[in-house]
Amino acid sequence: MEHVAIDLGGRESQVCVRAADGTILDERLWPTGKLSGYLRKRPVSRVVVETSAEAFAVADRALEQGHEVRVVPATLVRSLGVGARGIKTDRRDAQVLSEVSCRIDLPSVHVPSEASRSRKSMCGAREALVDTRTKLINTVRGWLRTQLLKIPSGRSETFPKRVRDKLVSEPDGSPEFIERLLVVLEKLNEQIGEAGKELEQLAQQDELCQRMMTAPGVGAVTAVRYSAALDEVGRFAGAHAVESYLGLTPGENSSSTRKRRTGITKAGPPKVRWALVQACWAMRRCRPDDPLVQWAEQVEQRRGKRIAIVAMARKLAGILYAMWRDGTDYDPHYEARKNKT
Repeated sequence: MEHVAIDLGGRESQVCVRAADGTILDERLWPTGKLSGYLRKRPVSRVVVETSAEAFAVADRALEQGHEVRVVPATLVRSLGVGARGIKTDRRDAQVLSEVSCRIDLPSVHVPSEASRSRKSMCGAREALVDTRTKLINTVRGWLRTQLLKIPSGRSETFPKRVRDKLVSEPDGSPEFIERLLVVLEKLNEQIGEAGKELEQLAQQDELCQRMMTAPGVGAVTAVRYSAALDEVGRFAGAHAVESYLGLTPGENSSSTRKRRTGITKAGPPKVRWALVQACWAMRRCRPDDPLVQWAEQVEQRRGKRIAIVAMARKLAGILYAMWRDGTDYDPHYEARKNKT
């Protein structure tokens, strides 16, 4: 089998092809957008790429043509020799990856499905709008403080109106540069609303998301984010593997006789952790009688509110995994019945 290593670039990518014995068969620069045509001409090979923005699209094209694919984590390539001795070029990187591929079966990250990537992009686009709105609101709030003005609290959607209502009573009214920001905020609120409706519609049409949303506190954003992050439930051995993947398990920094546990690892996608934590805050407010909330309250008495919410988010991640795996809806009394048997 041939080994095709590709150092991906925005416009052009460096290709290095080796035979099974390590002999270089081909080296060339190739337009990144036309790599599919190059791979079509090669016999069935192992295609090796490093994680990047273009990696999964190239992996899809290679898989469609029957090649094996290895998407190597960027955190691993240095240990393989990429950039060794301070020398790093595209050609050298491709040579190193192809050489290592001839010697060992390189580990690969999970190649997410097209649906998973699409859902992540939808959520990411909405979050970009929300982040932009937050920055603009903070800018306006900062200016209000310089004028010793304070507006009533309220939702982000009503912020422009509250600012205008406050400035109407001021002698100079609303400055043009502030009014400009308020107009943009109103447009952002409209677009964020449309993005939210799009996610709601997606969740309503997806059976898995509907099942997850039977858990209290879990809305469309959390369900879509969670399902997109895991992509395939079968690739996880159990709930603890999911919790670890999402970075919700405690870390450890031990050596010799010293044993030290640290906070959660935060190793997984941060937006999924954020969504799960927000779901737990909502559950705590709206479903105080739920056994999961009552368990978290016991943790809170020993460790404090914030640690209890993170622990609750860890449990919720495992519960959503079990619901997905077993095809069941949320059952608040599942643990109680399990302990009786």
